[in-house]
Amino acid sequence: MIASSSIQFRPAEPADAAAIRDIVRAAYARWVPVIGREPLPMRADYDKAVAEHPFELAVEDGRIVGMIETMLAEDHLWIENVCVAPEAQGRGVGRLLLERAERQAVEAGRPEFRLLTNGAFEANVSLYRKLGYIIDREEPFMNGTTVYMSKRLAG
Repeated sequence: MIASSSIQFRPAEPADAAAIRDIVRAAYARWVPVIGREPLPMRADYDKAVAEHPFELAVEDGRIVGMIETMLAEDHLWIENVCVAPEAQGRGVGRLLLERAERQAVEAGRPEFRLLTNGAFEANVSLYRKLGYIIDREEPFMNGTTVYMSKRLAG
């Protein structure tokens, strides 16, 4: 686990789109052989996404090592994507990003977090469950299963 003081956080700017795309592609590459295709976040247009949605970046030693993309809905905060560069995984960066987003959701009066993941990403489903998320439903998607999860936040 890293010390939170070694990570700085900042909002993404348009100039960060290429670095975000590179981190997403690297982070999700491990799942390509598992599901037989690129996960949808690997195909996203990050120039457009950075212009349209809030991203918070985790920066270590001047380098972006993780990011979370969120969208504020009427009754919840949607997590569109959270990922960490492979070399920084397993050190708590993703958890720090989620904790920061949870605080933002509470401050915005949103009592719930929602996200989805691929059911084949068992490590991710397990991690979210450990962090207090519950499975709301599962639906077939592209020869696999989409797992919809949520977490109630303390106000």
